[in-house]
Amino acid sequence: MPRNETLTGGCQCGAVRFATKLVGRGSICHCRMCQKAFGGFFGPLVTTHDGHWTRGEPKWFQSSNAARRAFCGECGTPLAYETRFGLELAIGAFDDPEAVAPQIQVNPADKLGFFDHLAQLPVRDDAGPEWRDFMAGIHSNQHPDHDTADWPAKNRE
Repeated sequence: MPRNETLTGGCQCGAVRFATKLVGRGSICHCRMCQKAFGGFFGPLVTTHDGHWTRGEPKWFQSSNAARRAFCGECGTPLAYETRFGLELAIGAFDDPEAVAPQIQVNPADKLGFFDHLAQLPVRDDAGPEWRDFMAGIHSNQHPDHDTADWPAKNRE
C-alpha cells in the first residue's frame, strides 16, 4: 500500500539502512527457517515493493533453492527475505515497527507449541533496586531509530 511518508529502518549497529514507501501486509512466519534466521519463535516480515538500501549493503545467505536472507555483516541483525516474488523486510528492523504491524500468520504447521500461550506468562514489572541500578548504568551503542548523516556519531559519549 502506498504511504505518504517514507518508512526507514536498519540494523542494530547502523551499518545497513533501508527505506520504502510501498509496503504490503505484515506477517508472522512460523516456518523453521524463519525461526532459525531470526533466532526467535517466528519471522516477522513485511513485503516491500520499492525497498532499497540507503546505507551500506547487507550480506546474503542462500537459505534454500527458492530464497535468500539478508543480514548485517557487522552486527548480524536479520534484515530481509527475498524470493522470485520480491523482497520482504524484517518488521523489527524498521524505525517504527508499529507502522508495519503483522496482519496474518503463515506456515502454522511449524508454529511452536507454546506460542499461543505467551501472552499468559507472568509479567515481571519490578525487578528491584539492583536491577534498576544496572539498567540505569547501560549506555547503548545501538543506532537510533531514525536516519543519521553518519554512524557512529563522531561526538558520542
